[in-house]
Amino acid sequence: MMNAYTRPDFRLPPQPTAESAAFWTGGERGKLLVMRCRACGHFFHPPAPVCFRCRSLDVAPEATSGRGTVAAFTVNQQQWLPGLPPPYVVAMIELAEDHDVRVTSNVVDVDPKDLRVGLPVEVFFEEWGEGEDRVWIPLFQPATDTHEGELA
Repeated sequence: MMNAYTRPDFRLPPQPTAESAAFWTGGERGKLLVMRCRACGHFFHPPAPVCFRCRSLDVAPEATSGRGTVAAFTVNQQQWLPGLPPPYVVAMIELAEDHDVRVTSNVVDVDPKDLRVGLPVEVFFEEWGEGEDRVWIPLFQPATDTHEGELA
């Protein structure tokens, strides 16, 4: 039986860089921000100052739908960090906007035995830190208003 997601007592917060700051702070506005090249139009992740496809420097963060599908996953059974009890899922999420773009995150609110490649998911955010050190961690949960295969 699945339990509803409970925020862990502990999480290692990221240390945003100039390139990744938008990704880690977009959740404040409920937006999953991913870099997009204005020259070739492709999204890419992780954030970088140059498009890896066309080498353009004309790149900027852009809001995505926050929807995607599980492309790969593992269920962690080992408690590596205090306050983050197993089992928990680490997954690669293929974004709906560009099937070549994948974000590594946790998938929550799903029984690990029901998790599968192709499962439609949507983002939500957990706020961590204080002041200028605040970040919004993007996490994913099963999509609530989609039909099977719609995001594939």
